Amino acid sequence: MKVRRSNRLIDMTKYLLDRPHTLIPLTFFVDRYESAKSSISEDLGILKQTFKERGIGIVDTIPGAAGGTRFLPSIPATEAQAFVNDLKDALNDDSRYLAGGYIYMSDVLSYPDTLRTIGRIMATKYTDQKIDAVLTVATKGIPIAQSIASNLNVPFVVAQHDSKITDGSTISVNYVSGSNNNVKKMVLSKRSLRDNSRVLIVDDYLKGGGTVNGLATLAKEFNCEVAGISVLAEENYDRKEFADQQYVSLVKVDIAKHITVSDGNFLKTVFNQ
Repeated sequence: MKVRRSNRLIDMTKYLLDRPHTLIPLTFFVDRYESAKSSISEDLGILKQTFKERGIGIVDTIPGAAGGTRFLPSIPATEAQAFVNDLKDALNDDSRYLAGGYIYMSDVLSYPDTLRTIGRIMATKYTDQKIDAVLTVATKGIPIAQSIASNLNVPFVVAQHDSKITDGSTISVNYVSGSNNNVKKMVLSKRSLRDNSRVLIVDDYLKGGGTVNGLATLAKEFNCEVAGISVLAEENYDRKEFADQQYVSLVKVDIAKHITVSDGNFLKTVFNQ
């Protein structure tokens, strides 16, 4: 049964949004709506222009027999800056100080819309890069990693601190916690990552760098390449050790006498702001 254009546009929009970074042959939409390829191409042109104007993302069309179309989530610089400004306002509060030099962020990360926006912002950096998996450790970084993975449409993998019988065979590494210099263990099932994968490491808060370094070491044990490191917040000091790994953060936190939150390097790295 042939479908009207208005209905096609609604259905195509939902289909693309639900499957980011997935190449969909034009013939799929031709068969789905019983429409001519020229009509489908016109529909995609409308979506491409609208997505661009509204800052939703990119509708990328690939020509040729093996081509098709795909949706690449992204966010405009102005919207990303506005979100970072709101995040700074929310965190810039001395009552959030926690013993040991940490900052309380759990309430901020409890809102689905906030997590969706963080994932969309972080995924923007990797729009034109190959990412095979998102890797994090069993901390508050899990929902952030899941949101980024959802926007990139790749698996997200969580390293544990102890192995379980349900993990099967595992690989573990020891790492030094950068915040207190304690030696800790990180464990991952051998089935979690494929050899030669490009892995994006994600964490919620970077204090001493020990956890991120542990995740990078674990990725190498799986013969994987660290494609980048993305964190929500970091302590305010130079990260030269991560300079060659596309390291980005949304905000920097300075906990001296008072909590002071400023822009991380993400906006400058991605949008040159």
